[in-house]
Amino acid sequence: MRHPFDPELAAALAMAPEVDLSDLAAARAAQAEELAADPAAAEGRGGAEGVEVGEVKVPCRDASRHLLLRTYRPRDVPGPLPVLYGIHGGGYVLGSPEVDHDTNLRFCRELGALVVSVDYRLAPEHPYPAALEDCYAGLCALVERAAELDLRPDRLAVWGDSAGAGLATALTMLARDRGGPAIRFQHLHSPAVDDRLATPSARRFTDTPVWNRRNAEISWDAYLGPGTPGSDGVPPYAAPARARTADLVGLPPAYIAVMEFDPLRDEGIDYARALLAAGVPTELHLFPGTFHGAAMVPHAAVVQRITAEAVAVLRRALGR
Repeated sequence: MRHPFDPELAAALAMAPEVDLSDLAAARAAQAEELAADPAAAEGRGGAEGVEVGEVKVPCRDASRHLLLRTYRPRDVPGPLPVLYGIHGGGYVLGSPEVDHDTNLRFCRELGALVVSVDYRLAPEHPYPAALEDCYAGLCALVERAAELDLRPDRLAVWGDSAGAGLATALTMLARDRGGPAIRFQHLHSPAVDDRLATPSARRFTDTPVWNRRNAEISWDAYLGPGTPGSDGVPPYAAPARARTADLVGLPPAYIAVMEFDPLRDEGIDYARALLAAGVPTELHLFPGTFHGAAMVPHAAVVQRITAEAVAVLRRALGR
């Protein structure tokens, strides 16, 4: 271990699952096995203390399928409720609402908000723009059913982790440009927003835990199509770091968290600077000693700070 990780995180690295996207079928199977073995998550899938867990099925243009939204509603909190729309990570090729289950339970309890996690389609079977279109369809469906779901469409924030954060901020662009739901805040955790992988951190961190340059290359190839990442013409909806200043004007205020030893660190910092240049109120926090996915060590003090700050900024954004 040649990186000076936070001592509490370093002590837990031996138990950290290895993520290798070069065998995607094996990576998906390993993730599914890990999630299924979590007894706390399994107990909470049917409901949890203070939270009612449910689902909404959204009809798609393709009549052969529905888009699934997992919902987390706080018990005994009168509506209509503000909404936190969550988009899970996984390099555009892994994941489901299960990935963020514990986090969404906590957000629901502490924010007193309806938390919604979208089960978007994954690459490479469904490359760009499938995931983004699913996220947009789910968001529109929530607002269309505001009365039925007892929610406040005027108090709507999005959050995402890694690829989910890239989708979250792309979603704010798409919603603005299509005249869709008004998003009042975006919380971006370790955002994956730049397919070019040319930043110093993207070049340097080839051996970091959970996420490294090789995984990032595989991820972008799957999402955009082999040979497309780094080429001309990749749209900002696919890789938000490609946006010009004018493309970012009018986006909702942002909070961006980046991890020190993460290939995605510098693209997150650069994106925060780009938002600021476009006049978007933006807060940036780099957490020292951390790596991508450090939240897997919830007892670490630095992770507790990351989570507590996320709750604080989202509570303020949602007016709770």
